[in-house]
Amino acid sequence: MSSNKWKRSERVGALIEMLTTSPRKLYSLGEFAGFFNAARSTISEDLSLTRQVLKNLGRGHIETIAGPAGGVRYIPGVAEWRRLELLNELRQRLTDPERILPGNYIYMTDCIYDPKTCNLLGEIFASYYYKTAPDAVVTVETKGIPLAMATAYYLNVPVIAARRDHLITEGTSVSINYVSGSSRSIQTMSLARRSLSSGKKVLIIDDFMRGGGTIKGLMELMVEFEATVVGVGVLLSTASPAQKLVNDYISMLILDDVDTINNKISMHVSHFYKK
Repeated sequence: MSSNKWKRSERVGALIEMLTTSPRKLYSLGEFAGFFNAARSTISEDLSLTRQVLKNLGRGHIETIAGPAGGVRYIPGVAEWRRLELLNELRQRLTDPERILPGNYIYMTDCIYDPKTCNLLGEIFASYYYKTAPDAVVTVETKGIPLAMATAYYLNVPVIAARRDHLITEGTSVSINYVSGSSRSIQTMSLARRSLSSGKKVLIIDDFMRGGGTIKGLMELMVEFEATVVGVGVLLSTASPAQKLVNDYISMLILDDVDTINNKISMHVSHFYKK
């Protein structure tokens, strides 16, 4: 309990900090009343102001749970205008011709490892999939890990990363062979048996998808753990091939073409978002 006398503006600021840094954590009005040394009616008014501030910022919303065991919690969300602002800015960065790599790939590691950008991308993924209530976010090393971490933070669940090679320090692992959707080569991925108990719901997040072979491999690996895949999200997917090995997924950006002759990258923002 705080013995200080908080001003309303201070309480609203503190509420935003407490709620947004602990997504999906349920707080009772009594907890807030005790912390701020204020009446519950006062806290209710503060929460109304907090909701409005979050709306103006294009952030998520505060959900109220009724009943004796109820309370309030922050549900991640990104307003459409804020999402488009970020993704259009990201598209401009990624279409720089200097990013063209051999094999019609583009360099995007610096964007993925930018904490501010990655954090917002994670909240976009989380806001889209939070109703599926996954128990974990699954990805494959290495560039998918930052996006998976950011998404898992807003879903308040752990991250599980499959590896290309088995490490002895992880104990018994399950390994599978899968066919790459783009190169059609046989590759291997493994996941420690202790990392995921059976019967869980998982959300798959990755940075890039061309043919969908890696994600399909992850989905097949989840079968070995008797896990249910509730969604698949990728930052960037290619327009070609149109027929992927994975059918149900969302992609934030679509790579239309990499023209190595004219040194040009064509890309557009996906309109998957639902409010």
